[in-house]
Amino acid sequence: MAGNYFSEQYINEQHQLIINLIYNKRLKEALAMLSQYLHDSADWEMHQKLEQIQTSYSYMLQYMKQGVEDPARKKLYLKLLTGAIEIADQSRLDKRMATSIDYYNILKSGLKSFPAESLKNSRLSLEAYIDNLAVANILPKTPNEEANQVRKQHEETLNMLFEETWINTSWSVEDEKEATLFLSSEHMTANDISLFVSAVTLSLMECFDIKKMMWLFDAYTHPNAQINQRALVGIAFTIHLYNKRLMFYPEVTARLSLLNENETFGKEMNRAYIQWLRCQETEKIDKKMREEIIPEMLKKVNMRGFRYGIEESEEDNDDQNPDWKNPQQSDLENKLKEMSELQIEGADVYMSTFSQLKSYPFFKTLSNWFYPFDKQHSEIIKEFSENNQDDSIIDLVLESGFFCDSDKYSLCFTMMHIPKGQREMMLSQLSEQQMDEFNDKQNSESLKKIAQQPEIICNQYLHSLYRFFKVHPRKQEFPPIFDGFVSLHKYPVIRETLLKPEYLMQLGDYYFSKEHPKEAAEVYTEVISLVGGSANLFQKIGYCRQKEKRYELAIEAYLKADMIKPDNVWTNRHLATCYRLTKEYAKAIEYYRKVETVQPEKHNILFYCGSCLAELQRYEEALNYFFKLDFIETDCVKAWRAIGWCSFVEGKLQQASKYYDKAIEKSPLWQDFLNEGHVFWCMGNIEDALGTYFKAKVLCDNQTLFLELFHENAVHLIEQGVNEEDIPLMLDLI
Repeated sequence: MAGNYFSEQYINEQHQLIINLIYNKRLKEALAMLSQYLHDSADWEMHQKLEQIQTSYSYMLQYMKQGVEDPARKKLYLKLLTGAIEIADQSRLDKRMATSIDYYNILKSGLKSFPAESLKNSRLSLEAYIDNLAVANILPKTPNEEANQVRKQHEETLNMLFEETWINTSWSVEDEKEATLFLSSEHMTANDISLFVSAVTLSLMECFDIKKMMWLFDAYTHPNAQINQRALVGIAFTIHLYNKRLMFYPEVTARLSLLNENETFGKEMNRAYIQWLRCQETEKIDKKMREEIIPEMLKKVNMRGFRYGIEESEEDNDDQNPDWKNPQQSDLENKLKEMSELQIEGADVYMSTFSQLKSYPFFKTLSNWFYPFDKQHSEIIKEFSENNQDDSIIDLVLESGFFCDSDKYSLCFTMMHIPKGQREMMLSQLSEQQMDEFNDKQNSESLKKIAQQPEIICNQYLHSLYRFFKVHPRKQEFPPIFDGFVSLHKYPVIRETLLKPEYLMQLGDYYFSKEHPKEAAEVYTEVISLVGGSANLFQKIGYCRQKEKRYELAIEAYLKADMIKPDNVWTNRHLATCYRLTKEYAKAIEYYRKVETVQPEKHNILFYCGSCLAELQRYEEALNYFFKLDFIETDCVKAWRAIGWCSFVEGKLQQASKYYDKAIEKSPLWQDFLNEGHVFWCMGNIEDALGTYFKAKVLCDNQTLFLELFHENAVHLIEQGVNEEDIPLMLDLI
């Protein structure tokens, strides 16, 4: 298997086959395939490691065959599994270097070894930054130039640290010790450590390294929120990417068990999980704002004096229980509230705006996409010097939690390139309420404090990451961490942390609010398995299953809700709908009539009561409902059609003709002409029947459908006295 001659796709596929064999604990097959995978590798150290694993596994199997008891067998087996995975990973990366021109491989080929002093030198340089900057600022000659030089050197060190950390796939023991010193350093800035956390996360996304994973756990315990929230996201990403593999590392399970002793970890992991899921809604939110929220706001000027007709839904699929939401508001109020709620819940409403502002030279440096916003950055400080007092509002915006770090940099660079007058115009886009908050000193301080809260930091960090993985020119070279389905709560390694009713309810409600019925129903069902169910929970599950069109499951859930909370109008209405859609009309009419006792003049209820009775061939009863509906609703065409049909099958032909005439005059369908043709034929008016049938046939696009429906109705024609043998003749005449 000469890796140099195969595509990157083939290399990755072969690697995944080996990994899957190991996940399934088919180690013997995996080692045989891995031996082939390494055949052309010049790395003698990997060959040696593989040989050691093969030898150890051979001895283990022999001892087992001989019946030798070995208390350390389980531990050794896990070590062999993880060792095989690590060899496969490293071999894949080596093969990719020969075939890929990704930026990662370009960097890696330029630096094939990592000196043990590399992290140490970076740390010492970064620790000296604050003192060096202070000295530069008090020099008598050109302090600004000296200080800026210190900043640039600091930024070069950061970028070198970031890139070396990213491409260093496997930390040595010395690397691990040095990385630990980053977390305990009293002289490094939180921004610099935060960037290092991101570099470690990105490195883990390229290749798993247990030392880096354990380091992220340590970073999560750091007292600085910016550092620990980045580590939290890194842990979540790593668990998602390697959830099967992590079960082979007892140290990961042990560390998570330790963290679970502190309730904060579970709360924060669940919150970060939902924030991550919310990021995946960004494209949908952007579309919603462009197509619904903003147009609805613009429509306000055209709303006066406009009277809407009654729009009746054929089903209750979008009829949420009023008990679940606030009282009704106008469409405009709802849209404004929705936009406000999107911002409050942390939705990424600025992606479409700022994604266009990532072409500045600043973003050509990879590490800058991950660096926390810093007004001391060499490319920023010239815009926000101490003497610049004119842009205090911009200053407050940058210190608030409205924008993620990446967007704050974009905003600054944009401001640098436009005149002051246009800056004011941009700021005018803020609402009056926001402007008042910015201008109020007390509120501005409050905004700064809010921006420092862990949940805000985590959410805005995820937004910055979203921009990197979605907008960066080389985005296709990085794992699509924001694409595909994320089910963190299902992964065995983290399940103990997230499998708590309160966390699952938050997750279920998130899925429910974002119209993911399948996922919401699954989570709610899990909640019920833990703590039992309430009427509301069963209602929501039923509603979700109904949205999925899994009506039998919806009925099952609604019946449970009905047992807990009997005679609930909403539950009864949805039970009736589901029974009707599954053609269980007798049960449907039972529940529709329960609703009718509470809502006797509800138009849809009257119509569906009549429809179910008609399906049960109880036409006289059905007519009573349709006549009532016709009485209380002006120009109810669907009631006329229903009266026409029931009258026809009951032999009330003059009445049927009258109502079909009304329907055809108001809003004709081809079925109306077909049914009135039946009426004319039964009345003995062959000529009118032929003319009406012909109109139906012309209007019907699908002639097969026309014939199918005609034959389906033949039984009623025969009941009304039409000779069965005349039916094919009539069709030929048509």
